Amino acid sequence: MAAGAQVRGWTGPSRRRVPRFLLQAPLDVTVLRSGIPDTVPGRSVNVCERGISAMLAGELVPGEAVGIEVRLSQAMDALRARALVRHQDKLRCGLEFVGLSVEQRAAIREWAKESKAETEIIASPTPAPEKKGTDPGGSSRRPKKRRRWVGWALFLILVAAAAGVAWWRWNRGWDELESELKNRQVSSADKPQAQVPAEVMEKLLVHKVEPTYPPEARKENLQGIIALDIVVGRDGSVVSMHALNGPEVLARAAMDALRWWKFEPYRVNGEPAVVETTVAVEFKR
Repeated sequence: MAAGAQVRGWTGPSRRRVPRFLLQAPLDVTVLRSGIPDTVPGRSVNVCERGISAMLAGELVPGEAVGIEVRLSQAMDALRARALVRHQDKLRCGLEFVGLSVEQRAAIREWAKESKAETEIIASPTPAPEKKGTDPGGSSRRPKKRRRWVGWALFLILVAAAAGVAWWRWNRGWDELESELKNRQVSSADKPQAQVPAEVMEKLLVHKVEPTYPPEARKENLQGIIALDIVVGRDGSVVSMHALNGPEVLARAAMDALRWWKFEPYRVNGEPAVVETTVAVEFKR
């Protein structure tokens, strides 16, 4: 949508409370379906501190919880965040961020400033002039004004209640999703049948999520290679892991990324097997 364009089908004032920036950048949307992460590529249309509008190469389902990775600037790290699908129209999708940190919000503003992105403007129609009443004192218009304010107050109360219920459902949906993932990992963590060298498992890696460099680690200039011992299930997903070295903040960031990794099943005697291996994740500025 170009700056200054009118919104089709909408004749009232804009309900937006934060500016949207017209930024086009490649992004990946990862959705967890049947316990298996599926990545849908696309590009952003506009971005704000509350969400992102994007054109995707596949369709999502409204209400789905997804992970977003978008690189709006080559000079900065990619923005990684959780989001909920608010609407889907053909290949255009609206996503609302969940739990965006203060640093990530500041990064969006910095990206917009750096790229000199235009702000998407939603123009509102000019209100029609009020007709003068026949009563010089305006007494005939007071009841209408009172009813109008009462109607707006009820409308705002209903909107606030609906927003609260929606927010609670979204958070509960994400918590249930993470709980199901943890339960699946625990139930699938059978005793490993083989110890597989890291270079062998690396060839079987089919989906990799890069870790987010924690802001606190960046401030303290923490960097290095984190080695982790992981157990890969029969379906190729990472079912358990623990760090073998390094600062806790970097180890935690590495494990947050590793749980989304996906391998081709390692086979023992032709059958998929639970195996143990070692991976290394590097953090550097």
